[in-house]
Amino acid sequence: MLLTIVAGCGNQKEELRDPLVEQRADPWVYLHSDGYYYFTGSVPEYDRIEVRRAKTLNGLAGAKPVGVWKKEDSGAMSKHIWAPEIHYINGKWYIYYAAAREDAPFDHRIYVLENESANPLEGSWTEKGQLKTNWESFSLDATTFEHEGTQYLVWAQKDPRIEGNTNMYIGILDNPWTLIGKQTMISKPDQAWERIGYMVNEGAAVLKRNGNIFIAYSGSATDANYAMGLLTASDSSDLLDPESWTKSETPVFYTNPEANQYGPGHNSFTTTPDGKRDIIVYHARPYKDIEGEPLFDPNRHARAQEFGWNEDGTPNFGKPGQEH
Repeated sequence: MLLTIVAGCGNQKEELRDPLVEQRADPWVYLHSDGYYYFTGSVPEYDRIEVRRAKTLNGLAGAKPVGVWKKEDSGAMSKHIWAPEIHYINGKWYIYYAAAREDAPFDHRIYVLENESANPLEGSWTEKGQLKTNWESFSLDATTFEHEGTQYLVWAQKDPRIEGNTNMYIGILDNPWTLIGKQTMISKPDQAWERIGYMVNEGAAVLKRNGNIFIAYSGSATDANYAMGLLTASDSSDLLDPESWTKSETPVFYTNPEANQYGPGHNSFTTTPDGKRDIIVYHARPYKDIEGEPLFDPNRHARAQEFGWNEDGTPNFGKPGQEH
């Protein structure tokens, strides 16, 4: 299937592949100043981190994946390597990812890798260790963004005092692998659509536009019920104040049977090379029914499509598999 988007220049149109990259869940795409799109995501084996790059989004499908890190044989990072994200901060590359232990395969923590090379497919990746939050508990899906000179971290974590699985938190980074100060909860799974199968808020991705900061996130189990919500704050507000954030009352991106896209979510954002068109990158399965645990069904494919904006300045993601 091909979706049409307007490419970078003139009226030239590019047919955007669908799927973009097969069997890559939690897709993260970053368009760097060198003109390359960098791509990573969860591999079906959950045993390594791969990065690939291409000059076009379509080129990512055939780009050679480079293994940059693999799980340990035992210990803290030996099981279920999930949802890597690649970021460029202060002249260095960083990968945020979640990992568990063989003896506790679903007790994840957040970890960070660093690479000083200009091209992150080269050079060496250094383990910076666990990114410690204010308490020890299941945590994952860290993402980061800069705003007015401050580097923020947003992530999902379990609070034993709160019913459910994971809530969304924000904090300030002293450096790319160290939080400073207290973390603030900005969302918990308190809506019906976020509580199907599991009570989950996770997979944050940040957009800055139209005087606002938007955080897209995902909720519910990773089957056809998986869907995306949206948090919004004014870009002049205190982002560490939970009162600054408002939540969409309904999901903003969800299963579309007409396009055979089920359980869309855990997204990232990018643009066409000229920055004029906005692209949402997400995963979704091509079928509804799953045998066994959804996490071990490998066919969450990375997909991408253009999205637009509503009159009130909020993003309009349309439906999976259909242009907005």
